[in-house]
Amino acid sequence: MSRYEEAKQIYASCGVDTDAAIARLKEIPVSLHCWQGDDVIGFDHDGPLTGGIQTTGNYPGKARTPEELIADMEKAMSLMPGKKKINVHACYAVFEDGEYADRDRLEPKHFRRWVELAKKYHTGLDFNPTFFSHPKVKDGLTLSSPDEETRRFWIEHGKACIRISQYFAEETGYPCVMNIWTGDGFKDIPADRMGPRMRYKEAIEEILAEPHDKDKVKPCCESKVFGIGVEAYTAGSAEFALSMAAFHEGCLPLMDNGHYHPTEYVSDKIPALLCFFPEIALHITRPVRWDSDHVVLFDDETKEMAKEIVRCDALDRTYMALDFFDAGINRISAWVTGFRSWQKALLSALCTPNEDLKKLQDENRMTELMVMQEEMKTLPFGDVWAEYCAREGVPAAGPDWLKEIKAYEQDVLLKR
Repeated sequence: MSRYEEAKQIYASCGVDTDAAIARLKEIPVSLHCWQGDDVIGFDHDGPLTGGIQTTGNYPGKARTPEELIADMEKAMSLMPGKKKINVHACYAVFEDGEYADRDRLEPKHFRRWVELAKKYHTGLDFNPTFFSHPKVKDGLTLSSPDEETRRFWIEHGKACIRISQYFAEETGYPCVMNIWTGDGFKDIPADRMGPRMRYKEAIEEILAEPHDKDKVKPCCESKVFGIGVEAYTAGSAEFALSMAAFHEGCLPLMDNGHYHPTEYVSDKIPALLCFFPEIALHITRPVRWDSDHVVLFDDETKEMAKEIVRCDALDRTYMALDFFDAGINRISAWVTGFRSWQKALLSALCTPNEDLKKLQDENRMTELMVMQEEMKTLPFGDVWAEYCAREGVPAAGPDWLKEIKAYEQDVLLKR
């Protein structure tokens, strides 16, 4: 009997069908973000990263061109089990010679290369307007700016992104999640908190009014508690973003688990939102003390988030995307580690006897519930994970796939 067969029997004794769990996980798309590969710089500007976010570290081999970034993504994807989508920021437009367009004039043709990549892997694309790292960010503000010209520029950018998202969906056959997030805010105590939010609200409403097929384009509104240089106030607070989604049909709430106070847990917020919204979206990261966007690990909160999605029968109601950027380590290893960690979390959740545990809770059998939850932690999950990886044709153990990445680093990254 193989290790997996033994593990399968052990899980079966707890009421879990591991073959069914593996089969279900194969169907769940997770969106892989392009911006890990070049530290969120993109291709439409040469300046630094600005607008409330920053990347730290200087590991060699950063992608500098569309060709390098796509090659790095493909290398990373070859080591990841499971179904993928590709997540793109607007600053990753690929221009032909003499074809440059500013962000308010972006067109679908500027993202043709990303569509070609998605079609190559028979997958979909998600999209993000880029409201940072641009001269038109005036006094740290975009959609909430009191300056009409500035606000108009960014509204037109958002509308252009709606059109590009529609193009993505039509070309790939998969819905495109288009996430609206800005770093708009103030470093110190503002005199007017409502004014910027009213301008922000009206600007998003104008963007959402751009014609689109609501079955194909899924606009989202994402919050943030604070950022670099906007420590005192953000226009897009949690209450603002959630209310925006609640009161505008077709707008989804998007929760980034780094965008809340350190004592808040998105795992607890997921079932709360699912009580009211038919669909929700997530940006999955690992905050360390604040929104530091560390690489996702197979840690407690990551596992709890996956558990809640599975427990709530919301795998088909939740759009899942990764969002982290670490320039202090090999960037391809960061992609692979983060993606595989979220896959592990989902598989672990699918290998949990959720209905039995719910029954214990409803019957107030809390002693048995605690014991069962603890016993599940030491079941041979690693053998189920190894079987899933084998069926997906990728190495299961870290040392095996890390060898490939280190070889790629020597042959490609260090020569840049």
